[in-house]
Amino acid sequence: MTLRIFDTGTRTLREFQPVQPGHASVYLCGATPQSSPHIGHVRSAVAFDILRRWLMAKGLDVAFVRNVTDIDDKILTKASENGRPWWEWVSTYEREFTWTYNTLDVLPPSTEPRATGHVTQMIEYMQRLIDNGFAYAVDGSVYFDVAAWSKAEGSDYGSLSGNRVEDMEQGEPDNFGKRGPQDFALWKAAKPGEPSWPTPWGDGRPGWHLECSAMATYYLGEQFDIHCGGLDLQFPHHENEIAQAHAAGDKFANYWMHNHWVTMAGEKMSKSLGNVLAVPEMLKQVRPVELRYYLGSAHYRSVLEYSESALSEAAVGYRRIESFLERVGDVEVGEWTPGFEAAMDEDIAVPKALAEIHNAVREGNAALDKGDREAAEKLASSVRAMTGVLGFDPVEWGSDAGADGKAEKALDVLISSELERRATARAEKNWAVADEVRDRLADAGIEVVDTADGATWKLQ
Repeated sequence: MTLRIFDTGTRTLREFQPVQPGHASVYLCGATPQSSPHIGHVRSAVAFDILRRWLMAKGLDVAFVRNVTDIDDKILTKASENGRPWWEWVSTYEREFTWTYNTLDVLPPSTEPRATGHVTQMIEYMQRLIDNGFAYAVDGSVYFDVAAWSKAEGSDYGSLSGNRVEDMEQGEPDNFGKRGPQDFALWKAAKPGEPSWPTPWGDGRPGWHLECSAMATYYLGEQFDIHCGGLDLQFPHHENEIAQAHAAGDKFANYWMHNHWVTMAGEKMSKSLGNVLAVPEMLKQVRPVELRYYLGSAHYRSVLEYSESALSEAAVGYRRIESFLERVGDVEVGEWTPGFEAAMDEDIAVPKALAEIHNAVREGNAALDKGDREAAEKLASSVRAMTGVLGFDPVEWGSDAGADGKAEKALDVLISSELERRATARAEKNWAVADEVRDRLADAGIEVVDTADGATWKLQ
């Protein structure tokens, strides 16, 4: 089967044909470490980690670049407000992002470049744009000339976001001397007290959009396969990346993939709205593997609406898979089902892929109940193959869990047994026994959470 990707640039499903046969090159807009990561940030990391794992499973050698924007207005503002050096501030939160990625088993990138380490490449990029007539310097700043590029042959400015050029005013703070309201900063002239780097046009610091164009092409070449990022980056960030790259003469990305948001009560999760759920807080409710399962469970282009019940239901779903593999015992990784492959090849359709996994789990449990161990083991090996692609093979997670993980696993087995006794009592309308189980668990600091798929638990 052949992988098809929904390309945001063309708004069509396109067959994936890598620039270099046998290889795949992917650039993901990574973190701007201004504060602690929330699950909205991590969803993007998990979604494109699944993409990467599937490309690898298909036999491709994957170069995966995920950048860090380690200098920008928000970082400088927050560091100043808290009386900390900007470099210390960004390093503190960069470590939190790294811890989060590692905790959820997001594979390390092939390289993780930082903006401040690539000023040389940015200077070269700006010089190319100036030489081509699509950028200009004013008082130490350098701007991209949107009007000049929009009139140029081959210009496709606005095609990614669908915006009209005349509507794309970019009200950046450093807009003095701009020729037009649509122009955006490639380089921002130094301000008193701010960090700066020397360039032929004056000391200053990078513009946000320039960073990614320079780093993506430096590591992956002037033409590469896939550029990924959150839906909110389509404009202005990705639109401006394309403009810079094409105006400089680079072909840039062949495919654009954008993940949708995590929302709460219909609103995009963001720090400005105050509806942030930090990962450490989430991990008080569920295990890391269960949080990964939840964040990866929706199609990457669909909204993931957060609620405690949805998180609990995801945990229950994962534990069904885990429990089946525990019933079977040791099995090797086998082959995924044709249905799983078809789902993943159709724009990484994880919900359909999960349906294949849960179908195999149901069939496997039924086989065990009938005493057909051979069939159950074959299904279990298939489940391991499929969950491995999605990054939550229970056997792998269990083997890496250590003493704490084993203790939690043992606790889960004991509590699950109590929950089964409570479910039986409720089915028989024996409310006294059902309440007695719930109360005893509550006394032990364990809260029972009833969901549409049955009861689960969390520590109070």
